Amino acid sequence: MAGHSKWANIKHRKGAADAKRGKVFTKIAKEITISARLGGGEPASNPRLRLAVQSARAVNMPGDNIKRAIQRGTGELEGQQLEEMMFEGYGPGGIGILIECVSDNRNRAVADIRRILSRNNGSMADAGAVAWNFNRNTVISVSKGGHSEDDVLMAVMDAGAEDVKISDDTYDVYAPVDCFEPVRSALEEAGFTVTAANLEFVPNQTLELTGADAAAALKLLDLLDDYDDTQNVYSNLEVNEEELARLEAES
Repeated sequence: MAGHSKWANIKHRKGAADAKRGKVFTKIAKEITISARLGGGEPASNPRLRLAVQSARAVNMPGDNIKRAIQRGTGELEGQQLEEMMFEGYGPGGIGILIECVSDNRNRAVADIRRILSRNNGSMADAGAVAWNFNRNTVISVSKGGHSEDDVLMAVMDAGAEDVKISDDTYDVYAPVDCFEPVRSALEEAGFTVTAANLEFVPNQTLELTGADAAAALKLLDLLDDYDDTQNVYSNLEVNEEELARLEAES
């Protein structure tokens, strides 16, 4: 239950910057389209779509954008033929990386991801070489808002949550995938403000880096996250708060 900054938490810090660029809208629109295509256009009967729509509303994505993204998925509107893909790779210091992409051109995405990795002290990995160290989990962040960690634990203890970790401005609650709705409902009923709710790949074992390796790893993860076809980037990178503050001061 403690205070280290993993890539998942570092990524949350740059969420506001992504939103200002509007890039987050593009990522969420793709997720909505894919979700609607796979499970239908009704959020009430499509949990993945419901989550995507909730994410869109959380960042104030216009309703018309949401509607059009759903209609592209259901075929009511013409659009690109999007395909989901997962790439695995290694980065500076030996960190493992998972890159979720949605693209209309698999060959281009493969070539671009390979290029980003190879130019930044990384490399592509075979399927399964990195993924074995990750589990799919519910990750729900709530504002601290004067609450203690014990308050969070009490709220989610009976809903299936497995862990609570402290981030800069939030408590991050971890739970199995099938506990997503119960945990989120428990938090909301207890009066917490949910700031993010996602299904993420969480590493079983992390790798702490410092100095040049940490700086290079963070740069690579940023570049992968900024790539147009990237939806999510996950890593087992861990950088302690003191080191992260030092790197941010130097950048």
